[in-house]
Amino acid sequence: MTEMLGRALWRLLGPGPRAFSVPGSRAAGAAAAAALGRPGASLVQIVHNYASLSKKTREFPSQLDDLSPSMLKMDYKDLELMNKTNDVVRRLLSLEMATRKEKLKLKTSQLVEKVQRSPSDVGSTEVQIAILTAKIRNYQEHLQVHRKDRTHKRYMLMAIDRRKKLLKYLRRTRYDVFENVCTELGIQYTFPPEYYRKVTQRWAAKKALCIRVFQEVQKLRAAERQKQKAAAAEKAQPVSKEVNEGGRSHGFGRCCRWRIAQTHSLLFTTASSKCPQE
Repeated sequence: MTEMLGRALWRLLGPGPRAFSVPGSRAAGAAAAAALGRPGASLVQIVHNYASLSKKTREFPSQLDDLSPSMLKMDYKDLELMNKTNDVVRRLLSLEMATRKEKLKLKTSQLVEKVQRSPSDVGSTEVQIAILTAKIRNYQEHLQVHRKDRTHKRYMLMAIDRRKKLLKYLRRTRYDVFENVCTELGIQYTFPPEYYRKVTQRWAAKKALCIRVFQEVQKLRAAERQKQKAAAAEKAQPVSKEVNEGGRSHGFGRCCRWRIAQTHSLLFTTASSKCPQE
């Protein structure tokens, strides 16, 4: 392996006429190090340096590319005093000297201005969608460079879910505003799939078992409810009989007392009528 690397480096980096040297020896390493301008470096360091020099960083499109460097920062763009300042101060306060956070703040304000209802609107559904759109695009640009950053990936998925809910609500309540928001912000709305999870044989068997268990539990509960109703009906029958008998007895007693009273009054009237008058 060392001999192959020595040969490749000597062929690629050997200056001018190739000098004869034994591949993999110190002479080959020294010649390659001299060709890279770092004498005394080891073969592994030479290969690492050559790979780092030959590696090119990819450039990805960004949502901040359309911002002009001569634009002022968001905190200074509406000040009248900036028209009277010299070029040095304007350059210091422009986007040329701004950080990415300040540029993102200005881009978010531009997206909000496209969809907000009024200049004082800062919390409507459309404004929230615009803010989330700027965040999602910023996370996407970050993940294109740092593919293994799981924290920002989780933040991006959370923002996407939040925006989906807001778009669904806006589509259900005000469809014309929903279309305008999607057009202005460049959002392509797609309906969510019926199932997010891939259907496997194990998942289907588990779901069928759960459905069967649920049905059996419902049957058992229905049988228990029928038993409870029957027991309650049996308990209610003796009570109703007692109430009926008690009502009848009380009614008979009242009737007898009324008849006795009527008889006494009749006898008293007849007796008083037969008595001689003084």
